[in-house]
Amino acid sequence: MLGTSREVGSSAGKNRATGEDREMAEGNSNRPTENGFHKPVGESGEDITWLKMQSQMGYHRIKSQAQQLKQDLRQTVLQELDALVDGFLEDVEQMEGKEGLSNNVSFSELRPSVSESRHESMIRKKREDGELPDKVFMPRSSVLTDLFKIKDVKTIYHIFVAILIVFSLNTLVYDLINEGRLNLNFDLIRYGMGKFSKVMELWMCMNLSTLLVVYPGFYYWSMNRTPGQKIGGYDIAGACCYVLYQLVFLVWPIHYIKENALPPGSSIIVTAEQIRLMMKVHAFVRENITKVLAYKKDDNNQGPLCPDFSKYLYFLFIPTLVYRDTYPRTQSIRWSYVVSNFGQVLACLFYTYYIFERFLVPVFRNFGREHITAKALILSVFGSMLPATLVLVLGFFAILHSWFNAFAEMMTFADRMFYKDWWNSTSFANYYRTWNIVVHDWLYTYIYKDISKLFPQRRSLAMACVFLISAVAHEYVLIMCFKFFYPVLFVMFMGAGFGFIFFKGVGRGWNVFLWLMLIMGNGMLMCLYSLEWYARQRCPENTDNFLDYLIPRSWTCDFEAMES
Repeated sequence: MLGTSREVGSSAGKNRATGEDREMAEGNSNRPTENGFHKPVGESGEDITWLKMQSQMGYHRIKSQAQQLKQDLRQTVLQELDALVDGFLEDVEQMEGKEGLSNNVSFSELRPSVSESRHESMIRKKREDGELPDKVFMPRSSVLTDLFKIKDVKTIYHIFVAILIVFSLNTLVYDLINEGRLNLNFDLIRYGMGKFSKVMELWMCMNLSTLLVVYPGFYYWSMNRTPGQKIGGYDIAGACCYVLYQLVFLVWPIHYIKENALPPGSSIIVTAEQIRLMMKVHAFVRENITKVLAYKKDDNNQGPLCPDFSKYLYFLFIPTLVYRDTYPRTQSIRWSYVVSNFGQVLACLFYTYYIFERFLVPVFRNFGREHITAKALILSVFGSMLPATLVLVLGFFAILHSWFNAFAEMMTFADRMFYKDWWNSTSFANYYRTWNIVVHDWLYTYIYKDISKLFPQRRSLAMACVFLISAVAHEYVLIMCFKFFYPVLFVMFMGAGFGFIFFKGVGRGWNVFLWLMLIMGNGMLMCLYSLEWYARQRCPENTDNFLDYLIPRSWTCDFEAMES
């Protein structure tokens, strides 16, 4: 790199020297003459003025050439550094699992991942044929797992633990002073997670259906299909059975939640598990159906058409939604690590309870008993911003870090990249890609890529479909949780959320902007959904039919009729 810089400098110097000689010759030709000969220097005032002018011109010329040389050298050095850093980062990406999982990784299984070519690594680069890259699994730790090895970052974790202890003491002191006794009933948790036996009953039925219906059905279809034939009636019948199963799997939990009147927390567990299993089933069928359709009778290199049942069973319980026949595995299970992660999930649950009990419920519990003004609404939104954002961070840490790492450790699943450093994002596009890698990979692999193949010239259509499916899924969970339709999240997701992806920046100010939007958006969501929840509890029904689920009762609540 230094040699290149010297060559650039020497060549630039030669060119500049030639230019200077030429300009000096031109300058001499313009000097004052007498009888065809140049006057001696210093002979007159005109000569002195001419020399001053020439010296000033030379100074400015040398200064501009030096600035140009500086820019050339800077550009050359930066290009060389960029090339070195890019190569270094790709090497680190491939060796990350070896460093992150320490001795718990099987190096015999790590070697194939390291030997992958650079364009097939997790760095998203288009292939030479223009096809979008596939998801590549490799052994690596979660981002926070590595960051917690740093003393300063671990201190931030300790601060959150101390805050949890303070919240606990605050609740104990509050109960002792106001009620004269300790109130350890945790009524909010007991209500939210009520009817847990019904939840486990449905959970068992849903998982058994994926084991006893999906795999046998796919196995029968793949084994009885004539190899090499075009898509015909047999394949169409199989596709119809698959769509029918997914529709039944969608409607069945909805009816179960309504029939048993499951509370919000239990409803979220059921719907989240329902969506997870539907995505798992689609991933398994989508990945293997292409192998079956491409199989020819004389193809001796083709493996088994339908994967072993053990591979399907393993896929159902590992924290990924992208199906592969094999995954990088660890050599052993650290049960102490599993217990610590489940303990963190439990701590986050109590953390969330204290936030709701002390900061959110007191703000909204009086709604429905008195008129709400614009002033009260604005104060409620701003009062909900920080607690709601803290709930968001706790949910991320509990599920995407602790829960997923616990199951990954139990299942010896070595790829722990469930998220990236989304908190450093300077654009919403990067935030959406890094916030939840597990769901993002499924949307990218089975929605974005498939639609891009159907419409190669309309990638924006594929991106819009991804956002629409994600927004509908999030709103569906909230509908089943609260038992009413109030599409605030859907509007924000498809409106501001989709529009912000076109705003891209690289400075710190953009990161501040992203966090500002997240904090304000979460405050609005928490406030509006809480107001509607309490309005549904206290205000009378608008109608006695299905429209009552669609009309916001917080907008139509008749306080005068309630008072009379």
